[in-house]
Amino acid sequence: MPSRPFAEQHALWSDAQHDAASLLAARLESGDFDTVRFAFPDQHGILRGKTLVAAEAARALRSGVGFTSTMYAKDTSHRSVFSVFTREGGLGLDNMAGTSNSVLLADPTTFKALPWSPRTGWLLCDAYLPDGRAVPYATRPILAKANALLAERGWQLTTGLEVEFHVFRVTDPHMQPEDAGQPGRPVDVELLTHGYQYLTESRYDAVDGLMQLLRETCERLELPVSSLEIEFGPSQFEFTFAPQSAAASADAMLLFRSAVKQVCARHGYHATFMCRPRIPNVVSSGWHLHQSLVSIDAADAGSNLFKPDATGHPLSPLGLQFMGGLLRHASASTPFATPTINGYKRFRSQSLAPDRACWAHDNRGAMLRVLGGVGDNATRIENRIGEPAANPYLYFASQIFSGLDGVDQAIHPGESADQPYSSPAPRLPTTLAAALDALAADEVLRSQFGPGFVDYFIHLKRAELERYQAEVSEWEQREYFNLM
Repeated sequence: MPSRPFAEQHALWSDAQHDAASLLAARLESGDFDTVRFAFPDQHGILRGKTLVAAEAARALRSGVGFTSTMYAKDTSHRSVFSVFTREGGLGLDNMAGTSNSVLLADPTTFKALPWSPRTGWLLCDAYLPDGRAVPYATRPILAKANALLAERGWQLTTGLEVEFHVFRVTDPHMQPEDAGQPGRPVDVELLTHGYQYLTESRYDAVDGLMQLLRETCERLELPVSSLEIEFGPSQFEFTFAPQSAAASADAMLLFRSAVKQVCARHGYHATFMCRPRIPNVVSSGWHLHQSLVSIDAADAGSNLFKPDATGHPLSPLGLQFMGGLLRHASASTPFATPTINGYKRFRSQSLAPDRACWAHDNRGAMLRVLGGVGDNATRIENRIGEPAANPYLYFASQIFSGLDGVDQAIHPGESADQPYSSPAPRLPTTLAAALDALAADEVLRSQFGPGFVDYFIHLKRAELERYQAEVSEWEQREYFNLM
């Protein structure tokens, strides 16, 4: 007798997912699609996966797709930084020994038809070990755990996104054999705008073709884009997204970044969510995360739990305590919000980016900007610490775990820092190395993320640091070569 499909054997789907799978299987069998991409977010928030022909995709919906477990052993250069051929695959799991296979199981509720690739479908997947356990280094389940902690209290995190990024025109893709490597040689580019005319309509009109292309792509993917803006820097743009649940926002951010990069590449552009590209006159990009808790209890479902009841209070008592937790764990959570070496070059005084763990009412120099007030259902905290390259599942989970600790410990956030760049508040880490040290020492985040995951994450990021520190930079060459 044949074994049951992987999803049923291990009871991994909800009723809604089973229903969605049945509808999707019929759609795939109708001949509307030639291929389906089974994608999953890796530890860096980058989409990886496999592409199946439609008939095989229909069969794989419930049975899953095998993939190499070493995907979780790679740093941002795609190098394995764990000893993958050892008995436990370098990751402490017998199931990952010898670069063995794990299983990608689609979430059928996430299916999209890709607008830029004709007759191509797309599915977001979760990663499992062959015995049905979630891969412990997968990041989507970490956010699911954090959301479950909120649900136990009758709460849900609502998030709105402001995402800055750069788009350039490619002048040389550098595709000669000698340009290959880990990583390969970056493309050469030129600007689309000269910058410094923030929100200027004429600058928007100059790139209207690109903006319409990206808008149409997002609409066809059902991504909740609210605005498209010309940002301050050369060739810099910002998209904002309507509020959604944290789970929906994280999935949307993942698909948005991938879609923007792919669509731009097909039209001769290079889009990058790198925080501070090495381009003359560049301006750093941030990812500002708006967040509030809402009730999911039947009696007051949808009510904003951060909204204060009395004039003169920036947030409700619950909101203040949540914010107190965000501040207490600000340094330790920074590696999840700003996970790259490059991202720390953004934390500069007087730069619209934070340099210390403080809050203020409607002040863009503070790490936490409080918006709203009495009677305002949009009352929220804007965390300005993130870079657009962050893994959304880890970024959001760090906010929930930190905020809940603030609630449980009744942490007061202190007074508003009306001059945030001269506040006596603790300074944020100025390097990835310092941020990782803070994370390693934070017992609350270690417990909530799991010590095994935190140690794994720190190992990955320190491997990047070691490669970075081994390189001789242009600054060193210019500073010392003639002098010494």
